[in-house]
Amino acid sequence: MSVDRGSDEPMHRQIYGALRRFILDGQIQQNTLLPSTRSLAEDLKVGRNTVIAAYDQLLAEGFIEARAGSGTWVAPIQQKRPPAALRAGLAAPQKLSRRGQTIVNGPQPPRNAGVINFHPGVPETASFPFTIWSSLLVRNARSRDENLLGYISFAGHPGLRQAIASTISLSRGINCTADQVIIVTGAQAALDLASRVLMDEGDHVWMEEPGYLGAKSAFLASGAQLAPLKVDRLGWHLADPELPPPRLIYVTPSCQWPFGTIMRIEERLQLLDIAERHGAWIVEDDYDGEYRYRGRPVPALRGLDHADRVVYIGSFGKTLIPALRIGYLIVPRELSVPFDRAVSITGQFAPLILQATVNDFITQGYFATHLKRMRRLYARRQANFVKLCQEHLAEWLTVTENDSGMQLLASFVRPYKDSDVVAAAVKEGLDVQGISINYHSSEPEHGLLLGYAAMDERQILRAVLALRAAFMRLDRQ
Repeated sequence: MSVDRGSDEPMHRQIYGALRRFILDGQIQQNTLLPSTRSLAEDLKVGRNTVIAAYDQLLAEGFIEARAGSGTWVAPIQQKRPPAALRAGLAAPQKLSRRGQTIVNGPQPPRNAGVINFHPGVPETASFPFTIWSSLLVRNARSRDENLLGYISFAGHPGLRQAIASTISLSRGINCTADQVIIVTGAQAALDLASRVLMDEGDHVWMEEPGYLGAKSAFLASGAQLAPLKVDRLGWHLADPELPPPRLIYVTPSCQWPFGTIMRIEERLQLLDIAERHGAWIVEDDYDGEYRYRGRPVPALRGLDHADRVVYIGSFGKTLIPALRIGYLIVPRELSVPFDRAVSITGQFAPLILQATVNDFITQGYFATHLKRMRRLYARRQANFVKLCQEHLAEWLTVTENDSGMQLLASFVRPYKDSDVVAAAVKEGLDVQGISINYHSSEPEHGLLLGYAAMDERQILRAVLALRAAFMRLDRQ
């Protein structure tokens, strides 16, 4: 054994680690007398206190024991481990649970660093008022408010819960109280929490087909049986006789993912009636319902009368900054206490200092101003994006404007597989997302879901030309 004086690791940790490894691998047998601290220190040319520190750590962990009058001995560890090399050969293959396999084996949207980003649902961050945000954040961090520093308010910062309840009445037509608002770490955490609280393993979930991949993953992870609720550009097939009685129904009625369709009022009323008849819960994912470019945003399904079986999910990831990881649920009054308790044991609560800062950002008027500015910006970018697609991509794609959302559906003019287009785009330094990954059980439609909101005019042109080059690459193959 030796010590490396040039290492960043302290010498007592090197000695501790070497002895620990020798004992575990059986190179030093149990009931072996170890050198005295003075003797080992002289051999290694280190201070005696260095060896004492190493021995003390081994003693605390039970690897060695001090026997009165006879020195320090390796403890009689009952089960001797084979050497590391042999253990590697004997080890059984590590297996995930069935749910774990389902989660990790599912399709994933591309996420490549250092490329042009056409990801859907990504907001503009360059225009975010960081100076204002920083000032609010610093003030909350310096406040030393015990209400922001302890293990309290698991369901969310009281001020933010009240601010959401107040603003969502105006913006989305939802009447609720603050105790019905549950703050979590993003929309995906909200989906996970809802599936855990509202479902048992084997329950049927009506899942939009095509539909949001993140929701599918959350429900499968909770052991759900997915039943495809078919959706096309004309609407939801709610009367499909093949659908089983549901325990939960997942919908994106304000801007269907990925088609961008808005659910008509007759469909909304029919959906509420179905949930009432079956005693089912509806999960309304309003992932970017704040963004409507002509007229006012469409009121949420949760805002209709008699919508007491709807759990509404919203997020600040699209309206502020994705990395905040702050989302929320608005639950029926009867579920407010169960969800409050569930958050406390699942660990899905967002940092209170960040929540307090979002609350200040809302109540001081900055959120409304920022949202209004982003609506105007995204409307201009969408019009410019469609124009550029028509000029440069008409040979391969059909892209039309949409009244809502932060992305547009692009249909192929020719019979491409979108996975081939995605692969060709990566070679041109471009990340795009095919829509086929949003199909779960039926023959998929192929196309692209293109996010334009995060790019300025120069970046959009660059992305469009890169996509054109990807199609030309495919055509040459």
